Amino acid sequence: MKVLVINAGSSSLKYQLYDMTDESVLAKGLVERIGMDSSILTHKPTGKEEVTEVSDILEHTTAIRKVLEKLVDKEHGVLASIDEIDAVGHRVVHGGEAFKGSALITGEAKSEIRRLFDLAPLHNPACMMGIQAAEANLPNVPQTVVFDTAFHQTMPEKAYLYAIPKVLYKKHKVRRYGFHGTSHEYVSKTAAEFLERKIEDLKIITCHIGNGASLTAVMDGVSVDTSMGMTPLEGLIMGTRSGDLDPAIVPFVMNKEELTINEVNSMLNKHSGLLAISGSSSDMRDITDGMAEGEPNATLAFEMYEYRLRKYIGSYAAAMNGVDVIVFTAGVGENSAIVREKVCENLTYLGVEIDKELNKIRSGDPRRISTSNSKVEVLVVPTNEELVIARDTLRIVQEMK
Repeated sequence: MKVLVINAGSSSLKYQLYDMTDESVLAKGLVERIGMDSSILTHKPTGKEEVTEVSDILEHTTAIRKVLEKLVDKEHGVLASIDEIDAVGHRVVHGGEAFKGSALITGEAKSEIRRLFDLAPLHNPACMMGIQAAEANLPNVPQTVVFDTAFHQTMPEKAYLYAIPKVLYKKHKVRRYGFHGTSHEYVSKTAAEFLERKIEDLKIITCHIGNGASLTAVMDGVSVDTSMGMTPLEGLIMGTRSGDLDPAIVPFVMNKEELTINEVNSMLNKHSGLLAISGSSSDMRDITDGMAEGEPNATLAFEMYEYRLRKYIGSYAAAMNGVDVIVFTAGVGENSAIVREKVCENLTYLGVEIDKELNKIRSGDPRRISTSNSKVEVLVVPTNEELVIARDTLRIVQEMK
């Protein structure tokens, strides 16, 4: 069975085609600048040369048509016919309370996703464009939706409710939802498999740290708390997002600087985080390079980032009354040895001992970076959100039969 995984943004579309007999990737790629002049399609067929094509792609339906053409292209394709695609799986950021797991796309499901536009105005409308475009190009192929928020629907009320008038939850569903759920689910399960332990017997803290970043406390195999909130803005310091701050800062700054709601929202999401503190970059590689050169703003940005991350790990250890495993994943988590080292060397009170030599090794496989004496297993587990989407899609389609 072959599954096409689609992750649609407002002006971009990522895709991967899986052969689910062995979960191998047949091809993957990216369409950029949709709706702009000179859109770019980068197609990477496994075992063949990468190809880049520049053309005018005005909307997502055309983008997917171009992708399908590349998948069956005589020179660069991997399929004899589009009919070989058995199912399509879509990443959707926000599933609200309606979706506690992945689902088959139906008229009812699409209506619910549209209803959630207010909770994810930057993401869900783009996801819907991807769904509609795929349906237009592959009308007879079953399609599914896999939600970033679904894994966190197991959180108890004490973790997901905010201490504000409850009428706001009842009327508008103002609560913590959490994100990066497919990643947290994948790496927690992979960590348990790597350790040859039952996930139900482990207390795991998963650290998905990239340009966007979140932590999740996984106990008995399910999410019991996570650092992002109703939106992806809450929690850790990120590349351009502020993370936690005193909510009174918002009206104070709006008044002092005469900012609109849209302007302050842009400030907190796009002009804060590492970028704001360093004054130069949102990329952790640039931050650590600057720190090595003695640049004070880069050093401060790193120290604030590591401090917030470490505080959250400590709070989740407290929430679960202990921790057995800490997992690092995503761009920073998988690739920045210095972030992992600095965080772990300040967690000795939990019994964490990191092996600095193991920590320096780069690998695409799950690996242990803690010492044999460490009371907490510390792992680096490369995430694979697309594979989670493909697996869920396969399961749902098989259940239909």
